[in-house]
Amino acid sequence: MRKVIESCPACSSPLLVTQMSCSQCDTAITGHFETTIFARLSPESLAFIELFVRHRGNIKEMERELGLPYNAVRNRLDEVIGELGFDKPATLPPRGTDQRSKGHHKTILARLEKGEITPAQAVAQLEKPHDKGGPQ
Repeated sequence: MRKVIESCPACSSPLLVTQMSCSQCDTAITGHFETTIFARLSPESLAFIELFVRHRGNIKEMERELGLPYNAVRNRLDEVIGELGFDKPATLPPRGTDQRSKGHHKTILARLEKGEITPAQAVAQLEKPHDKGGPQ
């Protein structure tokens, strides 16, 4: 089976999964479905992660199976971590974040939960500075 395509081949915008079907009985379900972060991975990186999980994160076992030195396995793991977007340092809210800003974050998360905005829109709204002077 083919990997889910993440972006539009014409304009590179993110694609949305809107239908899922049963391979046995052809039942189809339509809606808006999110993919996991693992859908971003290349087939090679996904195979590497499957091996990593199968060996319970034991890099020594991975060395043996792959026939690679520790540093090569570790570097490949770092590449996959980057491919998943985890190589970016976590950003903390600025010191002195007030209750109004916390309420702003809760509002965005509530809108996301209700399906009013997409995860990408929520991230963008959470990352931009909040105007404390007036309503949203």
